[in-house]
Amino acid sequence: MRRIGKKLAEARKKVNADKRYSLTEASSLLKEVSYSKFDGTVEVAMNLGVDPRHADQNVRGAVVLPNGLGKKVRVLVFAKGEKIKEAEEAGADYVGGDDIAQKILGGWLDFEAAVATPDMMGVVGRLGKILAPRGLMPNPKVGTVTMDLRTAVKDAKAGRVEFKVNKAGIIQAPVGKTSFSAPAIEENLKAFVEAILKAKPAAAKGTYVKSAYVSATMSPSVRLDTTEMK
Repeated sequence: MRRIGKKLAEARKKVNADKRYSLTEASSLLKEVSYSKFDGTVEVAMNLGVDPRHADQNVRGAVVLPNGLGKKVRVLVFAKGEKIKEAEEAGADYVGGDDIAQKILGGWLDFEAAVATPDMMGVVGRLGKILAPRGLMPNPKVGTVTMDLRTAVKDAKAGRVEFKVNKAGIIQAPVGKTSFSAPAIEENLKAFVEAILKAKPAAAKGTYVKSAYVSATMSPSVRLDTTEMK
């Protein structure tokens, strides 16, 4: 039987497993029960009442968190011609085409977000097996394949989070750091939840948000009150 550490056991005592916490309550409680010595990541997990096996019930999108993610985001842009200058002026950390693609094929992945202009997707397409599993593949549905590089780069650096429901109907995503104030965590949580609600497929029937939890890298989970999420 797995032994529960003393710090986790103490943290669990502060969480009422039978209670469904409001976003305000959960954000404050999470700071109390997080026991990592480092700046942990705050993550939300939501179980949705959809069947992802059907294309018309997929839930996918992106949201720019009002308080960011609390970390530096290195952005790679696939572009050519005049768009290279636009990307550089927007603050992209790396800009290129075939040269960057060859580096990635060789194992280079020192970036957290990727953007591409539509005319570069022929180059980017070859990298699908490398970028897609890591959540780095540019996609027009979430705004990372675009001619508006200024906005795309700005959003990526500001704390843009992409989300996609998995085969089990669950969405998980980071929404900040434990060093954030409780109001900042709450604002980010609210923005994320609202984005999920707006992405509800028309084909989804019954209860959309079945359950939702927020947790830190080292903390017990705090169950959220889904009646707020309408």
